Amino acid sequence: MIENRNKKKPAQGVVERLIEPDLAGQRIDNFLLTVLKGVPRSHIYRILRKGEVRVNRGRVKPQYRLQAGDRVRIPPLRLAPAKTPPRVDHPALARLQARVLYEDKDLLVVNKPAGMAVHGGSGVDFGVIEALRQLYPRARRLELVHRLDRDTSGCLVVAKKTSVLRSLHEALRGEGMEKRYLALVAGRFAAGETVVDRPLRKNVLRSGERLVSIDAGGKPAQTVFSLQQAFAGASLLEVRLLTGRTHQIRVHAASLGHPLAADDKYGDAAFNRRMARLGLRRLFLHARSLRFAHPSSGESLYLTAPLDEDLKQLLQRLQGTEDL
Repeated sequence: MIENRNKKKPAQGVVERLIEPDLAGQRIDNFLLTVLKGVPRSHIYRILRKGEVRVNRGRVKPQYRLQAGDRVRIPPLRLAPAKTPPRVDHPALARLQARVLYEDKDLLVVNKPAGMAVHGGSGVDFGVIEALRQLYPRARRLELVHRLDRDTSGCLVVAKKTSVLRSLHEALRGEGMEKRYLALVAGRFAAGETVVDRPLRKNVLRSGERLVSIDAGGKPAQTVFSLQQAFAGASLLEVRLLTGRTHQIRVHAASLGHPLAADDKYGDAAFNRRMARLGLRRLFLHARSLRFAHPSSGESLYLTAPLDEDLKQLLQRLQGTEDL
């Protein structure tokens, strides 16, 4: 066997990544943003533009979609020190594991508890995704498919593979995933369906708090509300999301004059006090069901999350009320 002594070796500090089939199909810029955590987005586009990143020894544009077997050359970069993953306490892990609704080799769906963020940050040590990564150490690419607000409970989808994540993101951007919620709102809601089509703009205050408002210059947002049960001074609604904007249900419901129970941002203080006297200690918003095609088999999946006991008890106390 004759050794090719002229074959060049990668320069010291250069990294070569072989693209596995599970990573195929994603854009090179998105791949680098994931791999090079801590490197500013502007710098990633700069090294792509200058040709320092090579795929199969050739220059590529940011829009290039990786293929299985591609070899990606990544130049030496100064990365931020890797953060040590937070250790989640066992009671939180056990609680989350007991709320897994569905699992296979591609994805899992969990009934997210109210009060638990979907991920750590902003003063939160850990969230659902950090806990699941601790529960599933062999699932190297566990990622959130979508998000729920910290105070919202219910169906949350997590992908185990990058290809599955991309497929479900495409379903979310189109009409491939149907999401329905249960919400308790103030006042007597009209029977039948009410469709709200009002654009939303997200603002971030100096404190870091997010505040969403209806704004003609915002992003399109459509919500369908349907009355499920009427009480004295309150209504239980089923909510179907046609888009997925931050605080969409809460803002659209408030715009109709029917804010959600225990909503301290867009709600009605007097109504919230009445609900608190009945025992409500959290936002009454629950992601009840999801319907989508399985990204691998194409099978239609319909998954439901049972209403938490505290919300069930509130509805029982509202039964037969005449004056809240």
